[in-house]
Amino acid sequence: MQRHPVISSNIKSIGYDHTSSILEVEFFSGVYHYHSVPETVFSAFLSAASHGRYFAQVVKDRYSYTRVR
Repeated sequence: MQRHPVISSNIKSIGYDHTSSILEVEFFSGVYHYHSVPETVFSAFLSAASHGRYFAQVVKDRYSYTRVR
């Protein structure tokens, strides 16, 4: 999965797998897969003015996740 680097104090990069609808978020502390995330959420996340704020408001606690690394 290709990840896109972002400017954030907690998030290093984000990526998306269109086939499985998995959002991959690379934090400075590890990599997580968020499941069943719509592509529109990924697109908005990628273009958000504040990636950390968008993550906290839209992704965190709304999608199940697995720690990958």
